[in-house]
Amino acid sequence: MKRRFYLSLLLFIGINPLFSQSNLLQNVKNNPAEAIALCEKFREFNSRGISVNSDEVINYVSEKNNISLVNAEILSVYVIGLHCPSII
Repeated sequence: MKRRFYLSLLLFIGINPLFSQSNLLQNVKNNPAEAIALCEKFREFNSRGISVNSDEVINYVSEKNNISLVNAEILSVYVIGLHCPSII
């Protein structure tokens, strides 16, 4: 069910941004430790009742990685899909 949501979100955002952000996504694939650390941060947000889809979390990812909000949302979905699908 969650995977369907994330796949739908990717389709909603569009496939082209994924191709244009290949370096960003490739970096996550090449550095799983960073992605797992981000998952831990997502779990921390969840434990405080904050959804990873919230503006607060997207802003955190954007600032931490020095990327746009759209790219931060794409990165978050990608990390969750690959490394921590139990995150909500």
